[in-house]
Amino acid sequence: MAGAGARSVARHARPFAAHTMPRRRAQAGVSIEWLVIGLIMAAMVAVFTVSPELLTAWKIRYITPGGLFLEKIHPATYLAFAALLVLLMRGGDAIGELDRMISSAKLMLVFLFTCALLVFQCVALKRPFTNVIDTFLLPALLCLTIWSLRPQQRRPLVLTLHAVIWLNIALGFYEYFTKSRLVPITLGKLFVIGDWRSTALLGHPLAASGIVAMYIMALVLQPRLRAPSIPGIVALLVALCSLMAFGGRTALVVVLVVLSGVLVTQCVRLVRGERVGLPAVIMAICCVMLLGMAVPVLFGTGMFDNMINRFSSDNGSAHARIATFHLLSLFDWKELILGTEASRASSLQSMMGLDYGIENFWVACIVQYGIIQTVLITIGLACFFAEVLRRLTPGAWVGVLFLCIIAAGSVSFSSKNITLAAYVTVISLLLPRERETRAAAPSATRRVGHGATPLAPSR
Repeated sequence: MAGAGARSVARHARPFAAHTMPRRRAQAGVSIEWLVIGLIMAAMVAVFTVSPELLTAWKIRYITPGGLFLEKIHPATYLAFAALLVLLMRGGDAIGELDRMISSAKLMLVFLFTCALLVFQCVALKRPFTNVIDTFLLPALLCLTIWSLRPQQRRPLVLTLHAVIWLNIALGFYEYFTKSRLVPITLGKLFVIGDWRSTALLGHPLAASGIVAMYIMALVLQPRLRAPSIPGIVALLVALCSLMAFGGRTALVVVLVVLSGVLVTQCVRLVRGERVGLPAVIMAICCVMLLGMAVPVLFGTGMFDNMINRFSSDNGSAHARIATFHLLSLFDWKELILGTEASRASSLQSMMGLDYGIENFWVACIVQYGIIQTVLITIGLACFFAEVLRRLTPGAWVGVLFLCIIAAGSVSFSSKNITLAAYVTVISLLLPRERETRAAAPSATRRVGHGATPLAPSR
């Protein structure tokens, strides 16, 4: 009898333990995941509001010589690294969690390996290596963390992204119409005073216009966008007008080309006989009327005149690009292949009038690190974007092509900045694959527990 009673107690105790322990782990996992979401949200706010120029204005020696090592790392990198560490402890097995992350993104190993080689190159050439951490490692940290979250958990991140982008757009209009600037434009230790372009909290007009342009293209290329509302069209036009306040020529041209391509595609569908609903016709008429109202207002503010002057007078940009390629002839073959020391490179840049930077990513990398390392980091970036595009809609190719254009015509990622992290965050959150969104409900059902009955039969 005693043995039978013990077996009965054990038989009733096993199901109880089996159901209570997963429930505790699930509750702990939810709390940890929301802590990760909070850290990533804080990192995103830092990426889109705390620019290197703002840190300089706060007397933090982030891009200026001197200071402590902790000052050389952007706050967003600290927050993203903390989020990744917390995420690794989500299941109590940090090594297993890291293995699952890397096994689902194997090409990321190539990118991280090239970044490690670049750090070694910087140490060998006596260059600061913190630019590798913020410029290249920060986007990888953000992506690995965002990819580990379910679609429902990414919604607060998407809302945060919209909030910080529109905050910068509003501040851009404020700076343009009030002729004041919250963050001063700096070129080294010099302050630029006569520039009319807005910067908002993104620190530089080109960075601000590029990020807003990527945001507009991501909104337009969303595959689930079927019938936009009137407030959505108005917001899109306002964001498009902000590009003229920021003064980005390349960003404005690329956005207009993408919008024209989308419009031509819709017209081709109409010609082929695709039926159009009445709401779409109403939206098109409203869009034309809004454009007719906005163009005279913009003419009155002088935005068109300023942008025309930007296209007609480049203020020496073309000469700087010609001098950039002529700079390569001043190095010997050993320096071109293996890189040169920072002092010699900076002196030659000053001699060619390129004190403010080399406006081409690949030429700047050759000057700093040599051809071999430039080829390796290009391969690493290609692997990184291959992993990013694998998780995004086909329209994300337009964003990657835009990044290549930016890299070929500006200092971009060859210097220490967080612009690449901002670009990757925009396309990663706004252009996810639809199958990930549809898989949210089944994944949530699987987390309910063993033997749970779904509310509706699956087909």
